[in-house]
Parts: sequence; C-alpha cells; structure tokens
Amino acid sequence: MATESSSKSRPGISTFKGQDRALRAGRLGTGGLLLSVLAATAPLMVVAGVMPTTFAVMGIVGQPLLFVILGVVLVLFSVGYAEMSRHVHNAGAFYAYISRGLGGTAGASAALVALVAYNALQVGIYGIFGFEVSSLLATYADLSVAWWIPALVAALVVGALGWLKIDVNARVLGVLLIIEVALVVTFDIAAVADPAAQGLSLHAFNPDTLSGAGVATALCFCIAAFTGFEQAPVYAEETSRPHILVPRVMFLAVSGVAVFFALSSWALTVATGPSAIVAESQKQSAGLLFGLTESRLGGTFTDVLHFLFVTGMFAALLSFHNVVARYAFAMGREGLLPAAFGRTNSASGAPGTGSLLQTAVSVVVVAVFAIADDKPTGDPTVPVLHLFTWFGNIGSLGVIVLMAAASASVVVFFVRRGAAGAQAWRLVTSVVAGIALLVIAVYTVKDFDVLVGAGPGSSLSWVLPGIIGLAVLVGLAQGLLLRARRPEAHARIGLGNEAFQLEKAAGETS
Repeated sequence: MATESSSKSRPGISTFKGQDRALRAGRLGTGGLLLSVLAATAPLMVVAGVMPTTFAVMGIVGQPLLFVILGVVLVLFSVGYAEMSRHVHNAGAFYAYISRGLGGTAGASAALVALVAYNALQVGIYGIFGFEVSSLLATYADLSVAWWIPALVAALVVGALGWLKIDVNARVLGVLLIIEVALVVTFDIAAVADPAAQGLSLHAFNPDTLSGAGVATALCFCIAAFTGFEQAPVYAEETSRPHILVPRVMFLAVSGVAVFFALSSWALTVATGPSAIVAESQKQSAGLLFGLTESRLGGTFTDVLHFLFVTGMFAALLSFHNVVARYAFAMGREGLLPAAFGRTNSASGAPGTGSLLQTAVSVVVVAVFAIADDKPTGDPTVPVLHLFTWFGNIGSLGVIVLMAAASASVVVFFVRRGAAGAQAWRLVTSVVAGIALLVIAVYTVKDFDVLVGAGPGSSLSWVLPGIIGLAVLVGLAQGLLLRARRPEAHARIGLGNEAFQLEKAAGETS
C-alpha cells in the first residue's frame, strides 16, 4: 500500500523499469564528447561542398565574415542553452528543454521536429557519400558502381556500429576527424604560403562584401556548417559530470568551428584571389578545393583528400545516427513513440531500437531515390542535387527552428523559477540569439527555392519546408491528444530518466 500511495503521489511519473530505461553514465569524457559532436560538422564536406556552393550561388565574397557573425550568434545561443544543460539531463535535449520551458505540448512538437530534422540531415549525406564513393571506384579501380550501392552498404554498416558502445564510436569518429582537420589545415597553410596574385588579402572580412539581397540566404547555407555543436546535451546522461562537460564541449565546439571555417573559407579566397573566388566556384563547384590542392600540394595529397572526404562523411553519418537513435530512445521512454524505443541493449547499453529505426528510414529513402534515378552513375543530379541538397536544407531548417524555440524556452524556464534576476545576462543573450535565428528561419523558408536549386515557381519551394511545418503541427496534435487522453504521459514529457529515478527512490523509501 505504501508503494501504491507513493506512486499516486507522483502523477506523471511512470513506474521505474530498470537500467534498460537509462543510458549508461560515465562513458564519455570531454574528449570523447567533443569528438562525437564535432564529427557531425564534417569539416571537409563543408570546405569542399558548402563553401564553394555558397560562393557560387550567392556571389558573396565575404563568406569568412558570415562564419564569424554566425559564430557570435551561436555563442550567444549557447550561453542560455548551456545553462539549461546544468538543470536538464535528457537524451532528447532540444525537446526536453523546450518542454521544460514552454510545456509538454510544445515539447512533443519539438521532439517530432528534431526526429525529422536529424533524420533528414543524416539521410541526405548518403546521397553525396554514395556518389563520391562511386566516382572514386570508377577513377581508381575502373569499376562502374551505381551510387546507391555504396550508400546502402554504408547505411547497414552505420546501423551495425549504432549497436556498439558509444566510446567505441567516439574512437572511430575521433580518428577520422583529426586526420580530416589536419588535411584542411595543411591546405590553409599552403594557400597562405602560395597566394594568388592579390596576395594575403583580407578583403573577405570587409563588411562591404556583405551588401546585397543574398546575405540572409547565404546565412542559411553557412549555418548548416555548424550543425552538430548543439548535440552535446544529447549525450548528457552518458557523461560523469554533465553539468560541467556539456557546457564546456558546447563552447569549445561552436567557437572552434567558427574560427576553423572562417579561416578555411578565407584560405579559399586567398588561393584564388577575392576577385576570382565567385567565378572559380561557379566553374569548379565541389571540385574547387581539390583543384587548388592539386596545384599546391600534388596529386597524392589530393587523392588522400578525396579519401578523407569519404571518411569524413562517414563520421558525420555515424554521428547523426547516434543522435537520432537517442532522440527515439528519449521519445519512447516518455510515450511519444512506442515503449520499445525507450529501452537500451542489455549488452552495450546503446539505444538499439532507435538505431534500427534510423537505419530503416535511411534504407527506404535511399531506395526510393535509387528507383527514381535513371542515370545511377556519372550524373550527380539525384544523389547530390536532390537527395543531399533537399534533405540537407530540410534538416537545417528544422534545427534553426528548434534553436529559436529553445532560446524562448530558456527565458520562460528561468523566469518561472524566479531566477530572472540571477540569470539576467543569459536571458538577454537568449533573446538576441532567438531573434537572429528567427530571422534566418524566415529567410530560409522565403528563399528555399534558391537553397535547393529549384525554379521560382517550383512546388519544392513550399513542399520541402512544409515537411518541417507538418512535423510542428503533427507534434502539437500529439501533445494535445496526450494531454487529453493520457495526462500522466503528457506530464512526463521532458523529464527523461529523472522520472524513473524519482519513482525508484520513492519505491525504495516506502
């Protein structure tokens, strides 16, 4: 009777089911967490793909300055976000924070948006990964392989690694990331040592280079390069000191990424000359970096760079896979997905069912695009221009929306706790960051046809961003339905492992 009374005294907290409902703590330190988070940024993919695309499409020379501006905005965002991580430890970080501040219904909506957005980011990379591997096999092994074959093989390998311990995955991600960064830094040094005719020009950091209507849309391109730093709180339950490690890793990640990409994009302008960077990017596209390394560092270095381009994408695939699996785990634990998703593997402690879900989604989407592709080799239209570009921008929009909502949640959370005075400066930074992120989100939707290379009258300009809008609405509907039919599940949204630990403690003391 005592146990029954205790349970009734805690509405909204379900019965503790054991260790399979919690991720194993103490498995990640600062290094492992930082490497797991940074792997999602795929630095070589950004330098070789995102940067030339931004130069070519938007015609803005000042991309290095854009990375500095975005770095400032995201540092401001991280101030409040990191403070929330000291109070909330949940593998569903974004939606957990949003539910704590804006309520369970908003949290349910954020959970679905996060699941869709990170799935989209991960699945999109399979397109460019498959095409690049196919191209390498044709060049170096004289094998003609359809892009979707290596894409599907990678999906299965990533799915298998998702069942392993997170510390094993962190080692895989870390080795690939360190080598990748070292090669990009080598190019940066070579570009500075051998600049184009305009020399070591700092023109790309001149604010005058940002004049024009394309600046806001260029921000949409560039913000995708930062995606990953915000994932640190997802691993909070798996660190020994989340209140210390998570904020530390977030600030290290966002500041490091901002400096690294600002300098690397500047190195591209130095290597070609600021006056020529747009024209060269339009001419060579994703081949720009490789052409510049060929002339400065030789064919062998460029061959290695191509290989690391592939391994870097694989690291990003693995990183996003882990995040999606943990979001599915958190949602299953709190009734937003079937309960099977809220349990971990008994052997490894990994969120196995969520891993299977993400693998299944990847395989299905790649298969659909493979069926739609009538030119499976040699033509990047479907794997790169469609799968990678469409899904990458859908995912980026979702993350921008989540960050804006999280900024609002930080303010409401601390005001409700009566801590507005003590947290005043953090609330101000959250407001500023939230407004900036909302502006970027609006321009992302407004110029989505530019982002995905569609015509001005194309239905893609509203169908693709509409996927995120639909996730928002369906999530809100699910939250309202839970509140009406299962108030105990609705009350549990965002509590994560705390709910089960509290119930366990109550049972032990009763």
